[in-house]
This record gives sequence, C-alpha cells and structure tokens, in this order.
Amino acid sequence: MTDARDVAVDADASTLRLAFVCVQNAGRSQLATALAERERDRRGLEAVEIVTGGTDPADAVHPVVADAMAEAGLDPVDREPRAITPDELAACDVVCTMGCSIDGICPATWRGDARDWDLPDPHGADIETVREIRATIADRVRNLFDELEGSHDE
Repeated sequence: MTDARDVAVDADASTLRLAFVCVQNAGRSQLATALAERERDRRGLEAVEIVTGGTDPADAVHPVVADAMAEAGLDPVDREPRAITPDELAACDVVCTMGCSIDGICPATWRGDARDWDLPDPHGADIETVREIRATIADRVRNLFDELEGSHDE
C-alpha cells in the first residue's frame, strides 16, 4: 500500500487521481466527490482528478442528499450514480470508501492508498442526519487535501 507522502500533490507532477466509492453511489460518495471538486478548485489543484462510482449504483442520488448538497452550494442536478470499474480503481492513487469495502473489485496489483471512512448511510435518513454526514465528509476531504498538499513539503 502506498503512503500519502508518496502521492502528494505537486504542481510539477502528473495527475493525482482520487476516487470516492460506495455501494449505491447515491449519497456519501456523491457528497464527497462534490466537496472534493470544490476543495480542488479552491486550492487551484488542476492536477487532481476525482472519480466516483459504486459497486451497485442506484437509479438517482438520494433526494435528501441532493437537498443537503444544494444547501451547501453544491449543484446536485448533473450528479448521477454510476458503476466504478476495477480499471478505474487501478488508475487511482487514493481510494476512499464510505463505509463499505471495495476489496471484492480492487485488483490485486493495485498500488494505491485505500481508506475506509466508515460513514453512516444517508439513505432514508432525515435532513439533520445528512447534514451531520456532510459536515464529517467536508472535514475529511479538507484533511485529505491538507495531507496530500503538505506531504510534498516534508
């Protein structure tokens, strides 16, 4: 497994690929992706590519998650759950799962950093619970970017 210091964001480096994955790709991973895209843009890190997907995608983003995204200024309109492939995961440097393992689809030769954020599923939750999940994800995304940015300075 690769340590985050080995996958630091560097302005002169090639693309760093992050993936946010969960089963349905309709809640947590969609929130994480939208927040990570915003964080990447705020920091001017064009070299960071973000992908998302699920192992068994839902038909649509959960409505309560779409509401929580909109509240935070994140546009949920074009977000659609999608499947993620082993090839996509193999091309990633860091894969964050949301509380569900991706071991069954990760190739044995995968070189990346896998992290399970172990978050509650927002499916069927009330808006207050989803706001709490959103806040936790926002903190973890900021911390991930801090770690990736800061580790190349060491």
